[in-house]
Amino acid sequence: MEKHRGFPSRYPSSDFQFTIRRPVKKGLPPKLFQRERYADRRPADRRADEGFLWALKEHFGEEPFVRGNLDAGRLNWLFGREVVPAEEPFDPQSYDALLKVDLRRAEQSFPEIFRPDWAPGQP
Repeated sequence: MEKHRGFPSRYPSSDFQFTIRRPVKKGLPPKLFQRERYADRRPADRRADEGFLWALKEHFGEEPFVRGNLDAGRLNWLFGREVVPAEEPFDPQSYDALLKVDLRRAEQSFPEIFRPDWAPGQP
């Protein structure tokens, strides 16, 4: 499992995790799938999504990246929309799966993270 050095491990001042420390010892890694984002999600959850997507955008840009130690639970909130597979065939249970940020879709969904003065954890 590739570890993304320099990638934030969590949303500032919260328990929202962005990375995992070690791979699953027995069995397959958690499967990536598209989770439904309902309009009534808590503001804290939406801020965590913003912070995670901002970190992906800053760290990788539009370049494909390996899933590696990125948290599957957090990825699932963005997967299939702002984060898309970057290879065919795509294995949703592989730590080596290639993903890519769809910047056009990300800017439509989370326009505030594209402001130059925006950073996670600030109002």
